[in-house]
Amino acid sequence: METEVKERNVEESRGNKRFTETPPDDDCCPICFGSFTVPCRSNCGHWYCGSCILQFWNYSSASMPCKCPMCACKIVNLMPEASLQQQQDQDVTQVLKSVQRYNLLFVGGALGYIQKLRQLPFFMKKIFQGLMDPDANDTYIAEMRLFAMVLSIIYRATPFDFLPTGGVGIGRVFDFSAITLVLILRLVGIYRRRRLMRRVRQVATVELLQEGT
Repeated sequence: METEVKERNVEESRGNKRFTETPPDDDCCPICFGSFTVPCRSNCGHWYCGSCILQFWNYSSASMPCKCPMCACKIVNLMPEASLQQQQDQDVTQVLKSVQRYNLLFVGGALGYIQKLRQLPFFMKKIFQGLMDPDANDTYIAEMRLFAMVLSIIYRATPFDFLPTGGVGIGRVFDFSAITLVLILRLVGIYRRRRLMRRVRQVATVELLQEGT
C-alpha cells in the first residue's frame, strides 16, 4: 500500500513538473539545443523555443497540426511563458503573434474552420512552398484537389461559362488542372534544387582553385 502511494506521489510530482509555467532551468530546447528564446509549452507538456517549433511545423503539412518532436503527439495548443506577455521587444511580439495564429488555426470546431478560411492566403502560400520543395514528404495533392473542387463550385455558381470542358465537366477540369499544377511545381522545385547544387559545386571548385594558387 505504501509503495503504491509513493509511486502515485512520484507520478503526480512528475506531472506537476511537466506542466510548470516556466521551462526547467537545467533544460534546453530539444530542436536547437540552445537556451529557450520565447519559450512555449505544448499541450503534451514539452517546452520549445517559439520560433523553433513553428519552423519545425513549416516543414510539415500546412493543414495539419505539428507533431511533437519528443512524443509525436499532435500539438494543437502552444502556451507561451507568462512573463513574455509583458515584453515589448519586436521580435518577441512577432513570435507571439505567430503562436497565437497557430493556436487559432487548430482550435477545432466551427471556429477552427473559420480561422482556416481567414488564413487561406497563408495556407496557399505554405502549400506552394511545400510543392516546390523536393524534400517535402507531403505532396499536398489532397489539399489542391479540395481547393479545385471549391473553385469549381464557385465557377458553377457564377453566370460565366468561358472555360472549355470538352464534355468532361468543369469539376474534372479543375481537378486535372490541380494535379497538373502539383506536378509542374514539383518539377520546378527539382530543377531549382539542381541549379542550386550546381552553383554550390562551382563556388566550391573556385574556392579550391584559389586555395591551390
